[in-house]
Amino acid sequence: MIFRRFFLSALFLIVPCSANSLAGETARLKGMAGSKPNIILILVDDMGWGEVNAFWEHPELNGRTVPREHSFKTPTLDRMAAEGMQLRRHYTTSPVCAPARAGLMLGVHMGHSRVLRNKCFDDPIENSHTLATVLKGAGYDTAAVGKWGIGGGGESAGGGTGYHYSMSATPDQRGFDYFYGIVDHLSGHYHYLGETMSAAKDPDLGKVREYNRSDAVPALRDVKSTVPDTAYDTDMFAARAKKWIMDHHARTPSQPFFLYLAFPAPHANSVVPACAYPPGLGVHGGLQWVEKDGLATSNTGTKALAEAAGVKGKYEKDSYIHPDNAAPCIDQEVERRHATMIRRVDDTISDMIQTLKDLGIDDNTMIVFTSDNGPHHEGGADSKHWHGAKNPAYFRAYGMMDGIKKDTWEGGMREPTLVRWPQYINKGGISLHASQFQDWMATFAEAAGVPVPARSDGVSLLPTLADVPKLQKESNIYVEYFGDLVTKEFSHFLPAHRNVKGDTDMQQVVYVDGLKGVRRQGGGNNDDRKLNPEKDFMIFDTKKDPQEAKNLASSRPDLQEKMKARVLRMRRSSAPQSVQGLDAACVPSLSPCPSGLKPGLAWRAWNRSFDWVPDFSQMGSPDAAGHTAGVNVQVTPSLTRKGVELSGYLTVPKDGEYTFYLKTDAGEGSKAFVHLHDMQLIDADFNYIPGEEADSRAVQGVAEDVLAKIGPAALATQTVKLKAGLHPIRIGYVGKTPSSSLSLKWENAAAGLKKQDIPAEAFSCVSSNPAPRH
Repeated sequence: MIFRRFFLSALFLIVPCSANSLAGETARLKGMAGSKPNIILILVDDMGWGEVNAFWEHPELNGRTVPREHSFKTPTLDRMAAEGMQLRRHYTTSPVCAPARAGLMLGVHMGHSRVLRNKCFDDPIENSHTLATVLKGAGYDTAAVGKWGIGGGGESAGGGTGYHYSMSATPDQRGFDYFYGIVDHLSGHYHYLGETMSAAKDPDLGKVREYNRSDAVPALRDVKSTVPDTAYDTDMFAARAKKWIMDHHARTPSQPFFLYLAFPAPHANSVVPACAYPPGLGVHGGLQWVEKDGLATSNTGTKALAEAAGVKGKYEKDSYIHPDNAAPCIDQEVERRHATMIRRVDDTISDMIQTLKDLGIDDNTMIVFTSDNGPHHEGGADSKHWHGAKNPAYFRAYGMMDGIKKDTWEGGMREPTLVRWPQYINKGGISLHASQFQDWMATFAEAAGVPVPARSDGVSLLPTLADVPKLQKESNIYVEYFGDLVTKEFSHFLPAHRNVKGDTDMQQVVYVDGLKGVRRQGGGNNDDRKLNPEKDFMIFDTKKDPQEAKNLASSRPDLQEKMKARVLRMRRSSAPQSVQGLDAACVPSLSPCPSGLKPGLAWRAWNRSFDWVPDFSQMGSPDAAGHTAGVNVQVTPSLTRKGVELSGYLTVPKDGEYTFYLKTDAGEGSKAFVHLHDMQLIDADFNYIPGEEADSRAVQGVAEDVLAKIGPAALATQTVKLKAGLHPIRIGYVGKTPSSSLSLKWENAAAGLKKQDIPAEAFSCVSSNPAPRH
């Protein structure tokens, strides 16, 4: 049976669609766009690709059956795979927790996260577009439940500077109408919320917080006193999420919702529940939220509540092992606990799906399940419940790949990802399209019927979910990560991938022409981040070779140079996360140059209003198009054209360090965004004040205390270094008033170029068609 399923899935992957089938799938894609589904994004912590059983039933990725010594059951996740689609090559933005969450929430890869990169925990994400703000713009009710970890406070240390940032980016400050959970990173190690560390250690640590924008006086409150010491966090967060969905449906059933549910499991200490799962599922069974006698908890939060809910058997904190995971099938205590933690999450998802069915909203609810990074080999901060470090080799948590958390081999960054949307996604789909976390912002935006923000690095995955791979745009996959790499002596790994250590190892990944480039370089001490921009990439075909056994670099010298140029053209430096060597390199100009250039820029216009600057390359056909001499002109040719994209090429006269300045008119809603290559050059969009000057130093949205600490350093490292020659440029503009104009200036003091308007003769284009993204 396994062979038959593999054979059929292989046919699905390689057989082209018939004309009738393609027409039906295209119609399905059109139906998905703008359908405003409810969206539930479930993120688990440190769960490996190989810990979903369904992924082992179709071993097509490496063409052979991979033996697995031990396994555990994931029945709900397997059912999600059967009822929806498996994204077999979906990547995190970073192989460690906080930066991965920053990229997911902001819709950017690690080349454009302005504060939180590399080995950071609790640093505050900038005030910019998030999944929540975009979906609120589409009319959604938004909620976050569980672990946040990107809000400031806690363990934040300014990217290694030792500076403690304030809590300035909590969920309520980043677009969520409701939040229940833990804001700091370390509280996610404990799993019994009533036992999280004392607030006396740090005012930001150990609190359980709740926020509801609909309160008369909304505030982020500490509600830890309402949480019993026996309340298990997976149960608490799942019960609260169910309660929120049911309350929302009762209050505004016609309004779509977005729920971000971030479980701390199975990260850190291997801590298990106090009892079995409550009987039944859905609205009237399973986990329920209870507020009684001054407590607010799940119906497993105390022994009395669990007994009242019909839970049979022993009730004792950190003791319950799921019967499927008991010895002798799993002969290691820590691994039994690890499997039980994942099985508990699995059970809560089954409970949630039944709740959606009970409410009659299952068909048009999209559920995305994924993990923040690869499997860990560590314990946690909770010494009271220390049971030893989990061994990712036991269950082969990394699948057929090498690498774990903090590692940019495939096992550290390829995530177990499932998507279920009964109304539109065909059952049993498998996609090998390479995609990354930032693509969810674009995907959710298209499904919700709003444009993708220009700041997002993502592309919509709706064509993949609709089984129309021919229409799927290539994802812009990029990773940079610094710090504490230790790959153990796992026998499954290739010898070259075993026991690799580097306290200051800088790692970088980029995809070009479908192939993965990866390079790493050790620094000198714990504060160094060094990467020589001329260092060669190892190159792998991860679709055919997921273990990264065959380095193709010697056979692809052409690709080597493309990768070196690509990484410089798609990232910005970011203090205090600067990378020595890489940040000092000039962005290469195009070579060879396009032929048939003519002066000026191409423009495309849309006759509609926009609340933010969209990624016009994902907007479809414009309402009008033409050609203009330069930027400093009336950018809206008629009163009805509210969105305009200018594109072409910018000729840079000399090698050197440039600063660019942009100003829109002062009209209502005037905003702009500039890309040079795929690099985010100027953000005059989110929170931009029309008529003010924005520049290319890319600190927009960064909290005041962050700027106070890194301000001078940030401004010194945020300049743009360019090689002389031709560089693709895209300028997006939106406005709501008749008088709409732009001003774009540049400056290069070392080259004697004072701050001045970029002359019209510096711009060129091939035709009225936009310049390519990359």
